[in-house]
Amino acid sequence: MRVLVDHGFTVFGQQVSYAEFTGQVFALVVVYLAQRRSLWTWPVQLLSVTLLFVVYVSAHLGGTASRQVVIALITLYGWWAWTRRRDPVFGVVVRRGTVRERVAVGAAFVVGTSAFALVLDALDASWAPWPDAAIFVGTVLAFALQGLGLVEFWLVWLVVDAIGVPLQLQSGLYFSALVYTVFAALVVRGWVDWNREAKRAALAAAAR
Repeated sequence: MRVLVDHGFTVFGQQVSYAEFTGQVFALVVVYLAQRRSLWTWPVQLLSVTLLFVVYVSAHLGGTASRQVVIALITLYGWWAWTRRRDPVFGVVVRRGTVRERVAVGAAFVVGTSAFALVLDALDASWAPWPDAAIFVGTVLAFALQGLGLVEFWLVWLVVDAIGVPLQLQSGLYFSALVYTVFAALVVRGWVDWNREAKRAALAAAAR
């Protein structure tokens, strides 16, 4: 694992380790697999967060590394949850969130971002605490909603991407900004596919 961190290549004038590159590529694959409601979404996600955890620890970014641990725990839950809601014909059953669930997600995003931003600011742990906090909270919420099979998780990801791209550009992290841009394109496609599947599942349930 250490070899993957210590060696790499240059992109946009930046040194990118093989661990970072592979971890980010796996993250893109996760979005592709989630779009197709494949159970492989979760083991690939575990590989991604493991690699990125090592990358961020090596870069002495304890907060970002801790984020990978949180994502890994939610990933284990999502893997378990999807195996319990798998239809033998159509795959993982997905649905649209209720009004109450959507309000709860919005409130959790606002409150969570505000609280975490204040913590980052107090610890002087980020030069941009508010967008940094929003990305952290949005990521956690997106994976949690994905595990629950709620279509709205794609919208949360879109918000994360909208915040993440300019933040990465302002930070000079052009490779990561490119990854976020590709994420956004995949997210839009995933949103369309999951909405179509949610409608089919709702009609099938109503016909029973």
